[in-house]
Amino acid sequence: MSYTPAQGVAASPGTDVSFEEATFSKVTWRLLPLLFLCYVASYLDRVNVGFAKLQMLQDLKFSETVYGLGAGIFFIGYFIFEVPSNIILHKVGARLWIARIMITWGIISGAMIFVTTPEMFYVMRFLLGVAEAGFFPGVILYLTYWYPSHRRGKITALFMTGIAISGVIGGPLSGWIMHAFPGVHGLTGWQWMFIIEAIPSLVLGVVVIFYLKDRIRDAHWLNEDEKRLLESQIAQEQADKTEVSLGQMFADGKVWLSAIIYFCFVMGLYGVSFWLPTIIKTTGVTDPLNIGLLTAIPYAVAAIAMFMIGRSADQHRERRWHVAIPAFLGCVGLLFSTVYDHNTLLAMASLTLAAVGILTTLPLFWSLPTAFLSGAAAAAGIALINSLGNLAGFVSPYLVGWLKDATQSTNTGMYVLAGSLLLGGLLTLAVPAKLVNK
Repeated sequence: MSYTPAQGVAASPGTDVSFEEATFSKVTWRLLPLLFLCYVASYLDRVNVGFAKLQMLQDLKFSETVYGLGAGIFFIGYFIFEVPSNIILHKVGARLWIARIMITWGIISGAMIFVTTPEMFYVMRFLLGVAEAGFFPGVILYLTYWYPSHRRGKITALFMTGIAISGVIGGPLSGWIMHAFPGVHGLTGWQWMFIIEAIPSLVLGVVVIFYLKDRIRDAHWLNEDEKRLLESQIAQEQADKTEVSLGQMFADGKVWLSAIIYFCFVMGLYGVSFWLPTIIKTTGVTDPLNIGLLTAIPYAVAAIAMFMIGRSADQHRERRWHVAIPAFLGCVGLLFSTVYDHNTLLAMASLTLAAVGILTTLPLFWSLPTAFLSGAAAAAGIALINSLGNLAGFVSPYLVGWLKDATQSTNTGMYVLAGSLLLGGLLTLAVPAKLVNK
């Protein structure tokens, strides 16, 4: 008998394959929906400043450079506190620490309504980065407690479709709020956007406390056979890895190569995330609601591609080309978006290709470092790679903003981002296949 969520019972362990599949299906239906919603809320609170920009810059008289610096300074706070945050999570457990992260970032995101000067903008974005530090690598680490490496490609892709879905939901939602709420109770549209979009993070943070379990052994919703199966698979994978100290992890060239690759991909991600509404506006679309609806298209297509390519990577147990080829497609999409920057239809097709490529690289990238890191080194290594890579989140929007002020066009910035994706794809192919194709 095979397990389905509606039945609520596990398959008999008499047939190993069906029992194993039923058990992992049960884990996925239990964990992924909540983690997915948390990531949607996280990413929305992180990048909704890209929509606020459509009204905020005019209201507060900010330049494009001020916006780019403020959008990017988030990642300085994120960088400083990322590794300590993930080490704390490894020690105190994911449940309490992820809840703490979500509640504090929800409060700070809502408090963005009080921004009136560039300095306040910088401080609030920095504090938001401090609050959110550790969430994403914490979840990536948490998934290694439940899934062996050959199952994590699809699972990580499912989790990270939260980026795409936040774009599908967040774009129209942000556009509608900014279109419909200006002047209500004396607040602007962008202020209402920050208030309304902070609420899900606060609610989900409370839910995490009561819902997540830190370890397989703590999961009351698993029977003893299911717990033993999961624990044996995780233990076997850990035994196949070479345990390294934190000092060795920091000296490991593979960790630093992974960080550089991730930096290249994140350059593309946040270049698009923070500037997509502006790029669409450049094509001639002016109403915030219409811009919001159009931003949903690239993310919706990318969500489908992320799942399909993640499943392919697991089926073939091949990682490098499944990362590199989408990176190259993202590069091509960004280049074409500059060629057709005054044609809304062709620009949207190009941006959709770019989003598919960029967003697909990200979940599959994480199958690389998690294939060779374990224990405390995994907690610190994942956080180090993520924090260094996310420094691109500072560099990318600031660089694009500065180049836009200097050239009165986003095209030069898109060329830089395209080159970054190309480099990241080439460096991925430099990772030894035998190290990651498991």
